Amino acid sequence: QAYKKLAVKYHPDKNPDNKEMAEENFKKVSEAYEVLSNSEKRQTYDTVGKAGLGGGGGMPGGNFSQADAEAMFSQVFGGQDPFSVLFGEMGG
Repeated sequence: QAYKKLAVKYHPDKNPDNKEMAEENFKKVSEAYEVLSNSEKRQTYDTVGKAGLGGGGGMPGGNFSQADAEAMFSQVFGGQDPFSVLFGEMGG
């Protein structure tokens, strides 16, 4: 019901004086509805946030940067080199 109400409110045809703003808000409302109505997308959003929905090639997390990866590895491996943690220190 909330989606329908907002979709009508922000539909560009209902806002001829400010179509650009209405179109932008309509897209946001539609995107939110798409996420909330799909349990898999909702789980991804709850876990990773909006960046997880950007998807590159259909994969969640397509907008994942090097800084994001480093922060995640730092959390998981306590700031240590993940390869030394997983495979042990190799001499030389």
